[in-house]
Amino acid sequence: GTPGNDMKLSLTRVESNRNFANKMWNAARFVVMNLADDDLDLSEATEDESWEYDAFNRSYALPALDTLSLADRWILSRLQHTQDEVTRLIENYQLGEAGRQLYEFVWSEYCDWYIEAAKTRLYSGSPAEAHATRQVLAYVLEHSMRLLHPFMPFVTETIWQNLPKLAGGGRALIVSRWPHITGLFDESVEDAFTRLQDTVRAIRNARSEYDVEAARRIAAQFSAAEYQRLIEDNLALIAALARLDPDKVLLAADLPAPEKAITLTAGGITVYLPLAGMVDLEAERARLAKEMAQVDEQIRRSVDLLGNPGFVNKAPAHVIERERAKQAELGERKAQLAQRLTEI
Repeated sequence: GTPGNDMKLSLTRVESNRNFANKMWNAARFVVMNLADDDLDLSEATEDESWEYDAFNRSYALPALDTLSLADRWILSRLQHTQDEVTRLIENYQLGEAGRQLYEFVWSEYCDWYIEAAKTRLYSGSPAEAHATRQVLAYVLEHSMRLLHPFMPFVTETIWQNLPKLAGGGRALIVSRWPHITGLFDESVEDAFTRLQDTVRAIRNARSEYDVEAARRIAAQFSAAEYQRLIEDNLALIAALARLDPDKVLLAADLPAPEKAITLTAGGITVYLPLAGMVDLEAERARLAKEMAQVDEQIRRSVDLLGNPGFVNKAPAHVIERERAKQAELGERKAQLAQRLTEI
């Protein structure tokens, strides 16, 4: 909540946070399952007489940076950034904003992006790569539980007690130190991964717009300019997240636009998606023509209504304005459909 404002009990917020707890629980279960057959490395307990529980304050160790993927380094950078911001906000009693940032980090960045990205190295990488990624999965999960513990003590404690090699011996999460991670924030890594995220989102949006089946892998051509090496090094990740066919991917610094393809630009990278590999072109033309006919009919009815003096003179101003806005939206939709028909 915002300081100074009262909050009413909202069942919508209760449901939203129930969903968050469920999301976090399932993510933790996935991570713990993947840690079962790995001998995880632990960091050494620190010596500090001012902290009574340092003998129990071990954590998962981090692998050497040169063994990590871009996604690994990105989530570690985001973890330190979140830790720093949340610590600052709590110290200034901005508890609502601290909770919101933790929610966004755990749900959107760790669960939705990093866990999906990690599967590439877990399932297709070398044993050393898979081990390094498991260490990062465990490290970020454990530190996220520490940060979230003041907000969600019960579910975080339960997850903590299931983390291999950390819990036990009467130790509880509440006596673990507040995280003080340093040296992991990297702006260049965050910029690079954000470009990949923007590219994947653009491809996903195009797939959704053209109703491409979720399981279908499609062809793609990347005209990546100065980001060619970035795409090349992370092509397996992009293919996994955007459902591309690795055997039908072309990559160059500068590629001409092919015929009958969708052109996407995101993060300074241009992507061409050949339509022939995405949809049945004849069926798509028929579908678009039918939809355009429906839009034309809606526009005709709107024009007739706004041209009727009886309606314009008697209807309230907000009703007339709403009808005009509807007509403008229909006009935009018609232009989009016409563009897509031209493309195919």
